[in-house]
This record gives sequence, C-alpha cells and structure tokens, in this order.
Amino acid sequence: MIAALPMYDFPWVRAATDRLWTTMRNRLRAQGIAAPEALIRDRPLYEVWGHEGLLLGQTCGYPFWTTLRRKTEILGTPIYGFSGCEGPNHCSFILAHRDEERTTLAEFRGDRAAVNGFDSNSGMNLFRASVAPLADGKPFFADVVETGGHALSVVAIAEGRADIAAIDCVSYALLARGASQLVGATKILARTPLSPALPFIASRALPPATRAAVRQALRELPPFPELGLSGVAFLPETAYVRVEEIERGAAELGYPRLA
Repeated sequence: MIAALPMYDFPWVRAATDRLWTTMRNRLRAQGIAAPEALIRDRPLYEVWGHEGLLLGQTCGYPFWTTLRRKTEILGTPIYGFSGCEGPNHCSFILAHRDEERTTLAEFRGDRAAVNGFDSNSGMNLFRASVAPLADGKPFFADVVETGGHALSVVAIAEGRADIAAIDCVSYALLARGASQLVGATKILARTPLSPALPFIASRALPPATRAAVRQALRELPPFPELGLSGVAFLPETAYVRVEEIERGAAELGYPRLA
C-alpha cells in the first residue's frame, strides 16, 4: 500500500504534512492495517491516484469527478480555515501583478493568462467560470500558458510572463506564509465561485473495511494549524457534481475552453 498527500506539499509545510501522516499511520496500524511508514513523493500524480494500493491520497476535484471516481472513493473533504474557504468549500483568487493599474477581470481581455494545469478545478475550471460571462462566446485571452503548478503561475505573474491567473485560496495562503515576497508581488482582483475542496481518496481496489478504517482515522484527526486544516467533512460523492455544473455553465455561455 502507498500514501501520498501531494497537493499542498510545499517545502515549508512538509514536516507538518509528515506529522499528519504519522498520526494517521499509527491509528491505522493500531487497527491491524499495514500502513506504509512514510508518504511517497517521487511518483507522478496520476500514477499515485491510479495505484490499486492507494490507502490515503488527495486529489483535485476536477480529475476526481471526470475520471478518478471510477477507481477511487472519497474518504473525506478537508476543512481549511483560510480566507476564501467556507466549510468544506473553497474558491480561487484571481491574481495580477501588484503594479497593475487595472482592477477588474474584464479589463484583461486580450492578455496572457497562466494556468497550473488544464485538468485543474481551481486553476482552470473555476477560472473559466469567472471569464465565461465576459467572453461573449469568443477567446478571451491572447495566450494561455500552462505552468505546471500554482506557485509557478504566481512566479509567472511576478516575472511578467503572464498577466493573470487563478490560484486556489489554500495554495495562496500557504504561499503567503512561506514565499511572502513572491505573493507580495501580486494583488487579488476577484474571487471565483465556490466548489468542494480537494478530497482525500483511497483506491476502490482496497477492501471496504480498510477504506472505512481510513475514513474513521480522518474523522478523529486533530487540527493541523500549520496546514490550515481545522477538520474533515464527509460529503457524499455527488457533492462533486458541482465541478461538472461549473463546467457546463461555462459551456452554455459559449466558453467551453479557457482560451
């Protein structure tokens, strides 16, 4: 079996993430489950998410709803205490450079956008939903650059290689703690709609009793202030249909692709 918590694994919170796993591991081992000693950090995301021995993982809501729900089960949804979070839901902040004089998203028509990945709910899907009412069914940006990560999107704005990006509010808060100079080079223009936060998952190939034990360990998890984690909610899988509703809403406005 494997465990991985890659979504907010910035270097300055890595020790806290490891302590979270140690808490989970010890409780699972006390129930006779052979939980792995440490989190893995050296495998591609989709390899981790698709692993039949995934005991505990965390994924983005967009890939979960579009592909992973056939192979994985939601164990819980984290509740973060940062600005932009409401219970188990979160939004993204749309950022521009701090020296940018424009103050509204509509003013960025024809500019360069950065996106962490086109399979990202917070960086793409929620961003697309915010742009769709302004786009008139046409491409809104002159270019959309895929950076590979929220932090890299912020770097692109700070360095002038992109004009605008949507950054999930948890990433933003953690970056503000550990990379304050970088975040200080940006400003918040707007907030996107809300959607459920990044779920904890396990492989459906694991025995139901094993998945239930992990869910119970999450239920008993104490707060981890270093991560902004105050608790875990237990939403039905159908809560993540919100991701599809947001996507469909943009398509109905004639803007099916962030462009």
